[in-house]
Formats: sequence, C-alpha cells, structure tokens
Amino acid sequence: MTTAIFPSKLFIGACWHSDLADCFTGAVAYSGDILDDFAASKRGPTSPDVVVEMGMLVEDRASHFCGDVVRWNAEGVTLQDRNDYVRHFTWKPGGFLIEGKPVTLVRPATATAATQRITASGSVAGDGRARVAAASRIWVEGKHDAELLEHVWGDDLRELGIVVEPLHGADDLATAVAEFGPSADRRLGVLLDHLVPGSKETRIAATVRDPNVLITGHPFVDVWAGIRPKVLGLDDWPDVPRRDERGSDVPWKEGLCAAIGVPFDGFWPRLRNQVNTFADLRPELVGAVEQLIDFVAE
Repeated sequence: MTTAIFPSKLFIGACWHSDLADCFTGAVAYSGDILDDFAASKRGPTSPDVVVEMGMLVEDRASHFCGDVVRWNAEGVTLQDRNDYVRHFTWKPGGFLIEGKPVTLVRPATATAATQRITASGSVAGDGRARVAAASRIWVEGKHDAELLEHVWGDDLRELGIVVEPLHGADDLATAVAEFGPSADRRLGVLLDHLVPGSKETRIAATVRDPNVLITGHPFVDVWAGIRPKVLGLDDWPDVPRRDERGSDVPWKEGLCAAIGVPFDGFWPRLRNQVNTFADLRPELVGAVEQLIDFVAE
C-alpha cells in the first residue's frame, strides 16, 4: 500500500501557519469556495448590459458586421451598414462591440403587456382593425414570395395598410416601375431573389433609378432557400445541379425535392407551414423584407 503524506501547514508569503491566521501583521482568512472561483475564471469576463437604441452604431463580434440599429424585436436586432445592407442578429451575451468594447445588448425595460399578442415577425400585434390600403406597395417576384411574406409579416402589413403584389417575373422591372409612377407619397419596395454581384437580378435592379423606389434582395436562388432547413430536420439544403445527366436544365425547386426525396407537388405548402416565426428564416431574407417595410411605411 502506498500512503500519500500531505503537510499539515500551508506556506503563505514567507511564513508557515497551521491555522491560516495572523500572517505577518494581519489576519488571513479565505471564505470563498475555490471551485466557484475556478468556474468564474473559466467563464471569462462578463460584458456590461447596454440598452439598444435606434441609430446606435454596433458591431457583431462573430461576423464583424458593423452598422446602425434600425430595428429590434423579441428575437433580435437589425443592423444597417454604410452600404445600406441589412442583417439581423439574435440577442446574445457579450455578442456585440460598441466603440471596440464587448457589450450585451438588451431591449428597453418596458415589457410587453401580457394581454398583447406577438406576431410571427416578432412585433406587437395591433388592434386588428382593417386599414385602408396605402398607396405604397411591395413587389416580390412570385406567388411563393408573396405567400411567405403574408405568412410571417401579414399582421404588420395589414396594420400599415401595405399590399404585397407578385410580379410573376422581374425581367421588365423598369417598365413596370415607370407605369406604377412612384412618388414621395407612393413609394415602392421590390424584393428580388439572387441579388448578388453579376447575377441577372442585379443587372435588372441597376435599370431602376428612383429615390422613391428601394430594391433589396437576398443571395438565395429562390425564396424557398431563405427558409432554414432545420424546419424539416435538415442541417443544410442540398446542392442542386444546374443540369441533369442528359444536359437538360434542372429547375431548382424540382431538383431540391428530388435531392431530399419528396414529391414536388404539395411540397411548398408543407415547407411554408413549418415556418412559425421569422426566426425560421435566414437573416439575409429577414433583413431585406424588414428594410422594405420600413421604407414604404415612412
């Protein structure tokens, strides 16, 4: 048998003590729990709470995206950078920087009353009374885009009297905008799919030059991909080849259904109905839509 022998005295500073008392000229006592201190040291420094305000310049620590606060709700905060690009971030401890210092952004202390209903977009629902349709409009590319906006932002849009209309294709956007006749009292917001450098949609957007028209978009080839795949239990949407084995073009939606092994017919309603709140959407899509709503509601 091996016996471990430990000294009965502790060495503190320059002297030995058996009772941790009266070291040098003062008493030495330790009332804390060393395990608690160790756990605290592993957690790292805490960040101060800062109440979010409109126009506050904030940087997301994870992505380094920096912009002004333009919106917030129960789920998170929306930032807009100097290029008017908008991104949505969830509330997270120590997740942001203000003037280079880590902070925890928090919502104002005023709480939503228990009788108030929160919409799928995270806003407080209005009184439910119908509003006369405003002159301003939001255009989207197709039927599914319009249905998704209604599904998530329908309460907000009805409260503001904003109508969403599908374009059924944006190839002749400049002509459609001219016929609409935008003005300061008749604003137009347009949501485009696949708005990335070099895409057809980006070239279409460049043909419209009007201060009363705002065109935003998301980087996805279709609005379906703007829904988080986790709503169907998937980690990611599969890559869909542009052409099949015979060299024929593969429509993205049909290719997606084939890749995940589901029939194309009836898939969209199933996918849409799995969306409960805007948190089930990708932040690029959320930011683009909310920017349009703010623009046409001004």
